[in-house]
Amino acid sequence: MRILIADDNALVRTSIAEFLGDNGWEVCGEASNGTEAIQQVRTLRPDVVLLDISMPGSNGLEVAASLRRELPTLKIVIISQNDFDQLLPDTPRELADAFVDKLRLGTDLLPVISKLLVKE
Repeated sequence: MRILIADDNALVRTSIAEFLGDNGWEVCGEASNGTEAIQQVRTLRPDVVLLDISMPGSNGLEVAASLRRELPTLKIVIISQNDFDQLLPDTPRELADAFVDKLRLGTDLLPVISKLLVKE
């Protein structure tokens, strides 16, 4: 399974990439903003994209909506350091396959990705 990480913080991208790599997952690319994320997904064709909500250009929700229309089978995981229920009470859950709190990436990310694999 190939994973693309889209987050405007280089340290966060590097940390997630190392964590995933250490656990046997292939990170095929990284993006620092929404526009770059869409371009990278189109070029690299990952199986899963991790999208930060707050990015310059198009935010993670806008990117998710665009990618969902273009590539409906792409697995999308929205990541944020904010409480999803408070931040996104009206967010259509169909925009993403999963939502993971950045403060819980170390415990929640691997099970979420594994669960997405089982759905295929």
